[in-house]
Amino acid sequence: MGGGALITEAALDFAEALPDGGVLLGLDPGTKTIGTAICDAGWRFATNGKTLGRGKWTRDKGLLSEVIQSRRVQGLVIGLPRNMDGSEGPRAQAARAFARNCSEAFDLPILLWDERWSTQSAEAAMIGQDMSRAKRAEAIDSHAAAIILQGAIDRLAGGIL
Repeated sequence: MGGGALITEAALDFAEALPDGGVLLGLDPGTKTIGTAICDAGWRFATNGKTLGRGKWTRDKGLLSEVIQSRRVQGLVIGLPRNMDGSEGPRAQAARAFARNCSEAFDLPILLWDERWSTQSAEAAMIGQDMSRAKRAEAIDSHAAAIILQGAIDRLAGGIL
């Protein structure tokens, strides 16, 4: 595919691109790190993965490619950081650019998922587990990626498209 794979905010379009389900990779791209999460092929449970240090795209692409190939990933769910009023700022535009790069590199369908509350939810969950501030800082992006992915698969598997 010359222009890359499907990039959508519509869960229905994404689900139609994956008629047989499959393992999904959730990504929370930040300026310094990329949080990762993975779900089972039946879209039931998202589990936080590694937080990858962010570098040049060729390096990031190589790290993501390893995960995609080793886990046989069928689609990507990428967090889209909207402002609280629903508008999009520079971080959302950066996430869209990241999604375009992923689309061209991996040729997998991509669902952009509103992540307005994911980091706060991840932080609250980790505080509830009595996790130290240092450990939270290290793991926040992968926990946020799991929350993003879980929200998406709940919608996909629940049929509320």
